[in-house]
Formats: sequence, structure tokens, C-alpha cells
Amino acid sequence: MSSADILVKVENLSVDFKTDEGIIKAVKNISFNIPKGKTVGLVGESGSGKSVTSLAIMKLIPNPPGKISSGSIWFEGKDLVKASEAEMRSVRGNRISMIFQEPMTSLNPVFTVGDQIAETLMLHQKMDRKTAMAKSLDLLDQVGIPDPSSRINSYPHEMSGGQRQRVMIAMAIACEPDLLIADEPTTALDVTIQKQILDLLAGLQAKYKMSILFITHDLGVIADIADEVVVMYRGDIVENRPSLELFTHPKHPYTKGLLACRPRLDRNPHRLPTVSDFMTDDGREKAFDLASLNRVKPVRPVTDANPVVLEIKNVKKHFPLKKGIFGNVLSWVHAVDDVSLKVRKGRTLGLVGESGCGKTTLGRTILRLIEPTAGEIVYNGTDITTLDRNQLRAMRRKMQIIFQDPYASLNPRMTVGAAIMEPMVIHNLGKSKAERIEMAGRLMERVGLERVMLNRYPHEFSGGQRQRICIARALAVEPEFIICDESVSALDVSIQAQILNLLLDLQDEFNLTYIFISHDLAVVKFISDELAVMNNGKVVEMANAVEIYQNPKDDYTKKLLGAIPKGLPKGLSHSTL
Repeated sequence: MSSADILVKVENLSVDFKTDEGIIKAVKNISFNIPKGKTVGLVGESGSGKSVTSLAIMKLIPNPPGKISSGSIWFEGKDLVKASEAEMRSVRGNRISMIFQEPMTSLNPVFTVGDQIAETLMLHQKMDRKTAMAKSLDLLDQVGIPDPSSRINSYPHEMSGGQRQRVMIAMAIACEPDLLIADEPTTALDVTIQKQILDLLAGLQAKYKMSILFITHDLGVIADIADEVVVMYRGDIVENRPSLELFTHPKHPYTKGLLACRPRLDRNPHRLPTVSDFMTDDGREKAFDLASLNRVKPVRPVTDANPVVLEIKNVKKHFPLKKGIFGNVLSWVHAVDDVSLKVRKGRTLGLVGESGCGKTTLGRTILRLIEPTAGEIVYNGTDITTLDRNQLRAMRRKMQIIFQDPYASLNPRMTVGAAIMEPMVIHNLGKSKAERIEMAGRLMERVGLERVMLNRYPHEFSGGQRQRICIARALAVEPEFIICDESVSALDVSIQAQILNLLLDLQDEFNLTYIFISHDLAVVKFISDELAVMNNGKVVEMANAVEIYQNPKDDYTKKLLGAIPKGLPKGLSHSTL
């Protein structure tokens, strides 16, 4: 590739952070190019250095504690590392723009989205307010915001997650940048919204001839969009190759692990491979048994021979939407609308659908964390809706929930040992504190952690470790039934694979029954025996999980399946691997 074809050239870049424990080398002497008009995928798990690399390109590393300790970032003949702040202000948002991972924290809550887009145009393009607002309206239309003339006056909290991400994209392309940096722009989005965002970026790239640096932990997403892929591991680049080459012949064991641990639709392995199956902690390749990793998980039949542990009969949950000046309810949101389901002992029912379909509301209603508007929730012959407070507390020992965000589920002022023992105290388990500590230690070891960690606080753990702690806490009261509410959606794919394998192991060991709630159909197919698809508060399809994937009946189910990233570069099929 000639220098004329390269937009950004990163050479020997290192980024350090000063901490109480010493210097952390977040990025270690890396080099790569971003060609003009192409998409480069920057891939790696949390802590690999990919987001730090993107912030270095924008020269947004907070100093202190961080600094670019060495290297160059060449952009149109200029080294951005040596550029002054005034020079960088003319580059940021104008020539190089960035889409951040969480749009709600990147948008100003006190200004309308139109004002925020217009501000970019007035600053960099020197437009007057009237012209900038007209251009903002056109940009909202380009990124697919419905009724843009009305939504231009909306505040960020009045828009859905997918719409806020579109607003961020509109701001980023407002000045028609040469380089768009997209930092995890589809993480935690529904698969349909994710596909819309990816298609939108591809269309805008073709229109404006811009380069894209797309950052993610998911190689399945990268395969659909990237021309070249840069794989980072602990601050180093371990692989940097064209997309087709990397997917057909990965060289580094870390890349092989990332490719293998994502659930696939064409087959269900007995267990999901993880990065640790392919490499040691110090980066050396392991000998692995590919046949063992690819062993197919047998389909477990769900028949009348499996006793029904939970039956949901015509459950409804309605929320008041608006109230008049006298407190009158003017309209209702039918979040759960006449749902009936059966969950069988020792099996997993997957509950899937887009955000707002009612799946999380249904899960919380089952446990009466939200009171149902109507219907029956029968657990082992007992209608939970008729129980008083004390009876419900006793019932909840048998029924537990694992929430999506483990950090929000744990008290930051309480050690994880105390958090695990808290439900034991409430339900009078263990004869003494010493016995409860012993039980908590065994649970920590069972979920893959060490009992010496019991005295640590939640902030001292990684996201995957915190989710394991939440699983240990749910197991503390020896439940029979657990609702997993988006419990792996925000995790790296390798950590996600570990948690899914753990849930299956625990199910086999304790004969647990699960409802597994997720918007990720590939994950649900791997872990579920039966599958229920929800849309607008209703169950539109329910059957054996494999049957639904092979022969979906409802158009909504077909749309969800069609939106899942194939995980392979264009023109390549799984059969060629």
C-alpha cells in the first residue's frame, strides 16, 4: 500500500498511566495504518488497549494520570502527538470524529439534540444558527430518525437507545470527517438495531468516502464490516491482517479463541470454547482438542414427562402513561399483554425480543418484584399472586434472579462475602457466622473464584468476576429456579462464554430451572431448550429452540434471525472453515 492510500499512520505508539501501584503500560509500542475510504476493525477484550488507542489518536488521553510516552500518529503529514491544543481543536469533530460507546453519557441532557448537532456545525463550519439547524434536520433524516422535524427538539432522555446512537452518528458526520472512530457503537443494542446502525455506517461511508476505525470486542460484528482487522491483547497488537485472511487462517491463539467462543447458529457445541482453551495466561499457544471443542450438545427433549415447575396464566402488566391535572390516568402501556407460558423442571426457557418487548417486565413480574395487573403465576402448585409478604419471602428462597448489571446489583460498601451471606441471614441458613462464611467460600470456589476474595469490595473485581459473584449470591439460598435477566449481554465474548458454561454446569449439578432473558438470539439458542419470542408484550412464537431457528413461523422471529451478524467476511461461509 502506497503512502498516498494511507489516511492515518500509527507508529510505535505507547501510552502509560501512573497509578498508586506503579506505571501501567496500556498500549505498548504498536503500529498500524488506516487506509483512505476503508474500515479497520480494532478488536480485543476489555483492557486490551483498543479504546486507549482511539483516545490517543484524538489526543484525549487525560494527563495526568495518562500520557503518550512514545510514538507518532501521522495524519496528512502532521504528527498529532506533537500538535498543539489549538491545532487539535481544528481536527477533533471536524476532520476526525468519534462515536462513543454510551450515547446517554456523551449527550448533554439539558440541550435538545438539534442544538447539540448545530453547535458542532457552528463551531467547525462557522455556520449561523439558522443554517446549522437546517443542516441538523437534514442529518437527522440521513441517519434515519423518524419524524426529524419533531425529534430535532427532543432531549436525549426522550429517545430510545438506538435513536440516541443515531444522533451521535449525526453529530460525528456533521462536518463530513475524513476519519470516523466508532468505539463499541453497537454494544448492548438489540440485534435489529445493531444491524441498522452497521448498515447506516456502511451507507454513510460510501456517501462521504470516509475511513472508519471500528472498535469492538466482537469479531462477529467486525466480519460484516471491516476490510482489515487489528487484534489487540494486553496492550500489544498480536495480529494485523486483511479480514478474509484473518478469518480463514487466524495465526495467533488469542484470535483463534475470540473466533471460537462466539455462539454459532449452524451448530450447538457441548460447551463454548474460551480463550483459555487456546492460550496460557502468558500468551503461549496451548495444544487443544478441536474435536472435543466442537462436540455437539445433544438436544434435550421437552415433553409432558418433564414436570411443570412454573405456569404463567394470562399475565398482564399495564403501566399508566399519562396523568391529567387531577391525577387521572389517560392511557396505559401494555408492557405484558396476556402472556401464558409453562417452564419445566431442569430445563431452560429462553425469552427473547427487542428492548421494550416486555421480557424483563415479565421476569420481574414472575417474582413479584413488579405486581401483575392480572393473571396467575403458579409455582409448584402455589399461585404467587395470592401470597402475603411473609409467604412471598419464603417463596423467594426457591426463586432467584441474576440481573444484567452486576455492579448495580452489589452494594459498593459491602464486601462480596457479606453480600453473599446476606440472603443466608434473611432466610436463616447456617447456624453461625462461621458456618455462613464457610458456605460463602465454597460458593466462591464453585463459580470459579477464590475464597480469599470474600473480603474484597465489588470495585476490586472485573465485570465477569462480579457476574460470578452475583451467581454465587443467587445460589446462596439453594434455589430451584433462577431468572437470568440479560446476565451476559454487556460482557466480552470470551467472558460471556465462561459464564454460559458455568450456568450450564450449575444446572446439571443442582438440577436448576432457568428462564434466560436476552436480546441475543445466538446466545439464547446455545443455552435454551425451549424458546419464547416476545413482541409488544405478547408471545408471538414458542417451540423447541432448534426448531425455531431452523423453521421460524412468525415474521418478527424471522426479522430477529436475519439481523444476527453472520460472523464471517462477505463471500465466506462456515463450510469453508
